[in-house]
Amino acid sequence: MPHLRESSYLLRLFVDDDAPSFVDAVLKSQATVGRWMPWAHSAYAESDALAWFERTSRARQDGSAHEFGIFLASTEKLVGGAGLNQPNKVHNFCNLGYWVAQSAQRRGAASAAVRALAQYAFTTLGFTRVEIVVASDNTASAGVALKVGAKFECRARNRLVVFGKPTEACVYSLVPAAEA
Repeated sequence: MPHLRESSYLLRLFVDDDAPSFVDAVLKSQATVGRWMPWAHSAYAESDALAWFERTSRARQDGSAHEFGIFLASTEKLVGGAGLNQPNKVHNFCNLGYWVAQSAQRRGAASAAVRALAQYAFTTLGFTRVEIVVASDNTASAGVALKVGAKFECRARNRLVVFGKPTEACVYSLVPAAEA
C-alpha cells in the first residue's frame, strides 16, 4: 500500500475506518469544498464515503485513478483528499485534483499533496505531464497550483462542469524537473 510523505503530511489509501472523519470533514467544509465539488453536499453520509473508498480501490486496480487521503503525519488525522485521475495514455498525462477540509486550509496540506502526487506521477507511474484544472473563480486552488510551481497555460471555456453548469477553467501544468 503506497504511502507518500511530504512535509508534515502523509498521503495514504483510504480504509473503512476513515469514513467517519471523512464525512465529518465534508460536512464541515460546505462553504469551501462544497462550493466547487458537488459530491460534497450537506447530506453526505458514511455510506457515501465507503462507496467512494471502494471506487478508489477499483480505480487503482484498473489504473484509471490513484486517490489518496491527506493526513497529518504526526497523528494521521484526515485533512483532505487528493488524486491522480483521467489518465491520457496516448499523450502520457493525467489530472491532479485535491480538496482540503475547511479547518485545515491554508496550512500547506494541498501544496504538500500536489508535490507528493506529482513526484509519484512522474517517477512511479511514468507520466510526463500532470494537469491541474480549476474553475476560474476558485482562487484558492489556483493559488496552490502556482505555489507548487505549476505553469498557467490557459483559460479554457466550458472546460469543467460544476453543479451541472459548463464553467471556464484555468489549466496549469507540471512536468518532470528535468523538462521544466
